Amino acid sequence: MFQKTSFTTLIVGVFVVYVLHTCWVMYGIVYTKPCDSPKGDNCITPFLAGKPKLQLSIYSALRANAEGGHTLIHREEHFDINNRFEKIVNVSLPKKTRNNGTMYALIFVHQAGLTPWQDPRQSHLVAQLTTYMVPKPPEISLIAGDGETQDQTEPPQQQKRHHGNTASGGGVRGGAYSALDHPVSHWRSRLTVNIVSDHFVFDKEYLPSDVHRYLRVFQTGKKMVYLPLLFVDELSNRVKDLVEINSTTMELPLTISYDSISLGRLRFWIHMQDAVYSLQQFGFTEKDADEIKGIFVDTNLYFLALTFFVAAFHLLFDFLAFKNDISFWKQKKSMVGMSSKAVLWRCFSTIVIFLYLFDEQTSLLVLIPAGVGSIIEVWKVKKAFKIQVFWKGVKPTFLFGKLDESERRTEEYDTLAMKYLSYLLYPLCIGGAVYALIFLRYKSWYSWLINSLVNGVYAFGFLFMLPQLFVNYKLKSVAHLPWKAFMYKAFNTFIDDVFAFIITMPTSHRLACFRDDVVFLIYLYQRWLYPVDKTRVNEYGVSYDEKPKGKDHKD
Repeated sequence: MFQKTSFTTLIVGVFVVYVLHTCWVMYGIVYTKPCDSPKGDNCITPFLAGKPKLQLSIYSALRANAEGGHTLIHREEHFDINNRFEKIVNVSLPKKTRNNGTMYALIFVHQAGLTPWQDPRQSHLVAQLTTYMVPKPPEISLIAGDGETQDQTEPPQQQKRHHGNTASGGGVRGGAYSALDHPVSHWRSRLTVNIVSDHFVFDKEYLPSDVHRYLRVFQTGKKMVYLPLLFVDELSNRVKDLVEINSTTMELPLTISYDSISLGRLRFWIHMQDAVYSLQQFGFTEKDADEIKGIFVDTNLYFLALTFFVAAFHLLFDFLAFKNDISFWKQKKSMVGMSSKAVLWRCFSTIVIFLYLFDEQTSLLVLIPAGVGSIIEVWKVKKAFKIQVFWKGVKPTFLFGKLDESERRTEEYDTLAMKYLSYLLYPLCIGGAVYALIFLRYKSWYSWLINSLVNGVYAFGFLFMLPQLFVNYKLKSVAHLPWKAFMYKAFNTFIDDVFAFIITMPTSHRLACFRDDVVFLIYLYQRWLYPVDKTRVNEYGVSYDEKPKGKDHKD
């Protein structure tokens, strides 16, 4: 008969199938079947193969179809598609754009000596130079009550933005926050243009659908020729590069960046942009989409593939750790050897981090998992302290369970460890909060409180893992720990260490990745120091490797 398959084996099997399927899809994206006979009737040859003299012209307009006029903002006279460049130009903003309007960029690649409208064999694309986003609330000094201190240190561009907001909205202290709730026009300060440099010969019967919309073809006799494949990289438009537009902004700088691109990378980029656009159609904001864009910007395809595989394993380990952690706590009947203070601290810290992420308007990709984690930690506290909730109408009544003798001994060690820890932890947290209140600026008192708490969690949160180490030392045992979940989390910790150098994140969060390694190594040392015989029933009458009881066999 078939053996019973465990849930973990099933999940790992699904994960392997998912990775293989993704590899096959990625191969289909980056590989394009060329035309077998370049001189055949089914082949579409590149216009660039004839090495024509080209120009790059970029215009600004209020409408995508250039109705109402257009203005030249940059022209590259001697344009070579293989030479990359980056130039900064100042773009004048018309009155409609300054009054919360829009602006577009019209990009043309055409033959030298002709204007784009005179050249029938020109390639063009339209890119939006503005986007709408709710502005970030201004931050003030909670002690001084104004923003003069930071305005002296901000760049002139940021000063102009803050002063423009104050002039139009009556200032921060005037309570003019209602205007900040509405989306306003922001300037995209970067425009990235790419052209496919490969002289690839397409087979019209196997023409990729993603490339088809960028392909412009003309016919010379029986020969079909396609014009240069022009592409605007929308993924390079990051939230950090956006500048708020107000009525006093007469002109703004625009960084025009050009580089050639391969056909495989073009197809990959098209799929990524379509994915980000689909997320925005489902309600993702500009800031939510920015978290995804950050994965692809300034990264080569090989590193992206490595990122995918590592992130996939990270997700697998996260799920397995979550599954084993829930199973461990679901079966937990006694808190012998477990630090209840550490459980309570993890619950408090995850809630603080969730409130901090919510206050910072973090992406839903991060906020939702943090919220789910907070709910799970609250459930663990209920299990650890044996809390029962009884409802009398709408009023809850809480009943705490009693501890047995072994649990009391564990609690004594736990309390002793927290007593020593408090001598170091509380002065550091209070001192950091007072320093932040005096020298930093925040949106409100609530924002200061949440930031102070989360800085304490990031900076000194690992200290609350020490009571569990102290309990292990006193009991000379580690058998009470959920080692399966712990090992899965340890693998993820090492993965986080690798990406701490690569992925953009706050410095405090980067340091938090490494501080966990120190505690993990101490846990491993304790596991080696106090070996566990899981087949032996310990002093608490518990065996951690009991096999399910089956039917007795007759002799």
